[in-house]
Amino acid sequence: MPPETVTVAKSPAPTGPTDRSRARARAARHHKLLVHGTRVLLLVGLIGLWEGLARAAVIDPFNFSMPSRIWDQMSQWALHGTPQGSLWEQIWYTLYEALLGWVIGVIGGVVLGIALGRIRFLADVLGPYIKVLNALPRIVLAPIFLIWFGLGPASKVASAVVLVFFPVFFNAFQGAREVDRNLVANSRILGASNRQVTLQVVIPSATSWIFTSLHVSFGFALIGAIVGEYIGATKGLGLLVSASQGTFNAAGVYAAMVILAVVALLAEGLLAFLERRLFRWKPADAADGR
Repeated sequence: MPPETVTVAKSPAPTGPTDRSRARARAARHHKLLVHGTRVLLLVGLIGLWEGLARAAVIDPFNFSMPSRIWDQMSQWALHGTPQGSLWEQIWYTLYEALLGWVIGVIGGVVLGIALGRIRFLADVLGPYIKVLNALPRIVLAPIFLIWFGLGPASKVASAVVLVFFPVFFNAFQGAREVDRNLVANSRILGASNRQVTLQVVIPSATSWIFTSLHVSFGFALIGAIVGEYIGATKGLGLLVSASQGTFNAAGVYAAMVILAVVALLAEGLLAFLERRLFRWKPADAADGR
């Protein structure tokens, strides 16, 4: 009689950390594709709805225009230029004003924010003045800057600076105040001077706070430049908006707004890329680690 054979069922191989990581990566990719696809579909749907309502005269195409006319206007500007000159010249002029104002505002906000965050006497003396200036509707300063500096880029740069300075300043100030006191105390014990503590402990700790404000502040710089150009300028996208409004060209107004939105999105993407490169040491978000 043949001996009985015993079949042992093989247990499934244990799932290791590598398999879980791959699964999380696939889920993250699928989620990203789903988000991007939904965004594209939403944008296409809104544009199609706008075009359809305008062509059916449900909304007034003279006042609200329509995406096809806006596209035609941008194409005409790109191929044949604007009444003020080349479209690319207008974009560069506005971008130059916004970038210069942004750089000056960021440097001023970071330096003064770190200084007031580190030196209590300065914070006590200058704090009330900064709060009063921050409470002012800064956009109304654009006409004053136009009187002071004329129609050239200086007035637009000044408008951009005052809009950029305060969000950067308050983030830098808060970042300097939120530095881990144990790090400061340990650096003091090791013999670090005030300058070394500021440069090697405070500023690196406040960098994430500062970068948070940079995303918002560049949009403010564009607003400052556009408002200044809208009030009075010889070139720029704000002047295109003003000229289009003056001729009741709704498509021109929307076309300039679309160009501004593209410029702002590109700048935001560049800042996000730089932030990821600089903060590669930071741990991933909790949502990514699930």
